[in-house]
Amino acid sequence: MPQYLIRKAQAVFGYSSTQDIRLKNGVISDIGESLTAHADDVQIDASNCVLYPGFINTHHHLAQSILKGIPAGLNQGLGEWLVSVPYRFWPHITPDLMYIAAKLGLYEQLRSGVTTCADHHYLYHSTTSPELEDAVWRAADDLGIKLVLCRGGATTQGSHKGMQGSKIVPETLSLSLDRLDASYKRYHDDSPFSMRRLVVAPTSLIHTSPAEDLKVYAQWAKDRQLKRHSHLLEVSFDEEMAQQRFGMSAIDYAAHCDWLGEDVWFAHLVQADHNAIKLLAQTKTRIAHCPTSNCRLGSGIAPAIAMEKAGIPITVGVDGSASSESASMLQELNLAWLLHRSQGGPEATNVNQIIHWGTSNGADLLGLKTGRIEVGHAADLVLYSLDAPRFAGVHSPLEAPILCGEPALIKHSFINGKQVVENGNVLGVDGDELVQEVRSAVLKLLEREASF
Repeated sequence: MPQYLIRKAQAVFGYSSTQDIRLKNGVISDIGESLTAHADDVQIDASNCVLYPGFINTHHHLAQSILKGIPAGLNQGLGEWLVSVPYRFWPHITPDLMYIAAKLGLYEQLRSGVTTCADHHYLYHSTTSPELEDAVWRAADDLGIKLVLCRGGATTQGSHKGMQGSKIVPETLSLSLDRLDASYKRYHDDSPFSMRRLVVAPTSLIHTSPAEDLKVYAQWAKDRQLKRHSHLLEVSFDEEMAQQRFGMSAIDYAAHCDWLGEDVWFAHLVQADHNAIKLLAQTKTRIAHCPTSNCRLGSGIAPAIAMEKAGIPITVGVDGSASSESASMLQELNLAWLLHRSQGGPEATNVNQIIHWGTSNGADLLGLKTGRIEVGHAADLVLYSLDAPRFAGVHSPLEAPILCGEPALIKHSFINGKQVVENGNVLGVDGDELVQEVRSAVLKLLEREASF
């Protein structure tokens, strides 16, 4: 692997002056002023750039990358949208289509500065081919990005609006566990610099698996020291169903099922009230905040500031591109910075705080030694160019990528010290070819759905 020396880096969370940063054997090995170049160093000029830790996307649905802007779902809320978009199409996604969808979603993330993606993959039913999941792992390998596969799925149709009335036959619990075990043995790596992690992630805590199954999942994960993830309180329907079906609040149901704790995080939590926030904080349970999707579906704004004040570390996810039409962490972080100011005033958020949400907080959640520009941490780094005219008038260059948002140009991006983006191009991917692959995949998907 090449050894890189980044010259004169302006680093976010930075230093008193520009620094040189050496990447060796996959980690940040040296930081200092005017480091002596080694004979095998590939030197990179970082002038007119800012250096960030790679962003860590803690909630996504890569399969949705070929489901953007579905007309029937453009103006629907979550429940109806689930029926019109993801659950309408996902039974028709073959392994080949899944690979193209994952490739596109990961490509978009790399282009915005992501180096780790936690994908909540829930395309499992009674007859699912294992190749469908394998396609996601393969796409991540091919693009060189760190993948945390949050293995979803349902063991009952329950009260999930996407499952109800569909022809999807859920997995049994035993089948789900057998498949989980196969993935765990084949893919999971618990090292601090891992490129592959597995997470136990039933699709919806309230709607898709009964309490007995959730308890089994929890123990199965704990026995293997795996993290756990799910959706919770995205909309008020979660609370309504918890009260109606279980006679308790959604957060109390999570506690009842042993689904709170420092190894657990939930996507959305838009409808978390004071009592929910208190219990989440007490149990050290965390959130993947997804503001773009929550705005797009009209779900609301997660009380992220109140959560942070209660001691809950905030992480950020781009969510599925069928409900955000984007897989850009820059967009997500820019919106997070702005959205909470619209509710709480200009003191509600600052850029450094938001960057922590998107980097070190995500790394801590996933248990990866990344998300920081420190010696000994993974060389997961993104060098943003400020040479575009739109950045020329910015007086706070270190904060420019978050302040200005998209479009951005990544000069260089590294994952475990391996270069994955150069001058805006994802290495190993032909953009024009990818466009044709995606367009062909969309046509095939529409044909399969129409003939079903």
